[in-house]
Amino acid sequence: MKRRDFIAILGGAAATWPFAARAQQAGKLPTIGFLGTGTPSAQGQWAAAFVQRLRELGWIEGRTVSIELRWAEGRSERYTEIAAEFVQLKVDVIVTIGGGLVAAKQATSIIPIVFAAAGDPIGSGMVASLARPGGNATGLSVQSVDIAGKRLELLREVVPGLRRLALMANVGYPDAVLEVRKVEAAAGTLGLEVVALEIRQAEDIAPAFEALKDRPDALYTTTDPVVNTNRIRINTLALGARLPTMHGFRELVEAGGLMSYGPNFPDMFRRAGDYVDKILRGTKPADIPVEQPTKFDLVINLTTAKALGLTIPHNLLVLADEVIE
Repeated sequence: MKRRDFIAILGGAAATWPFAARAQQAGKLPTIGFLGTGTPSAQGQWAAAFVQRLRELGWIEGRTVSIELRWAEGRSERYTEIAAEFVQLKVDVIVTIGGGLVAAKQATSIIPIVFAAAGDPIGSGMVASLARPGGNATGLSVQSVDIAGKRLELLREVVPGLRRLALMANVGYPDAVLEVRKVEAAAGTLGLEVVALEIRQAEDIAPAFEALKDRPDALYTTTDPVVNTNRIRINTLALGARLPTMHGFRELVEAGGLMSYGPNFPDMFRRAGDYVDKILRGTKPADIPVEQPTKFDLVINLTTAKALGLTIPHNLLVLADEVIE
């Protein structure tokens, strides 16, 4: 190893020593509570990206930091239970997304909270503003509700005769309700009729499909843990009903959906690692501005397109960040 490389590594490690040393003297490593709203299979890549970024910043599990991972598996009641557990454990910072943020904010106004993704943190009252969050929470705003129109335009390119759109949303999830309004507004502008498929839990998914009387031309799913956790079931039923699907992120396309357009979630969780690093080094969440996505991915599943008898326009294939074959 070259001397300058060794010095660089040594310098990075040394930056964490003061905090880690104080924590060890107090008998406890700084602890991060990670509240995953879905399952390890659905969100494991996101958690791995977060942990990897922490390692790059010198926070190594078991040596300079302790990480408590919990999974709510798409059940909203678990958000509250896990948030309360983290308060009881006196973690130094809570990391979560979406509905987990609401539960964490309700559980504590003292422990710093970093949201790796929140649909509308200002509208939901989680922060005062993007530039100056105030309070004990900060992080990254997905702004998924702002790109609903773009998703519909992309879907219409693949389904030229699109007139009637089924919209599946977890109506018990605040960010999903906000997205529904944006989708309905965008659909109205494009002259589309919207058929609502309201769900609250996994058991509602199959009946929602069965309730469809006149077959719609496509299905749009909102971004929430119930949809994400049950992505295989949703895509299987959609394919059986011959419905092209538009989703909010790539994991649903990997699970058989037709296409997705949205923020790169692993990237956002990596960036959440930077927030945690600043907080563990003493910066208050109130003083760290909320960031927005810098990268949006278009992912297309050609296998699903072929099964539906659809031809993906060449211009979309060129634009796609990933094409699954």
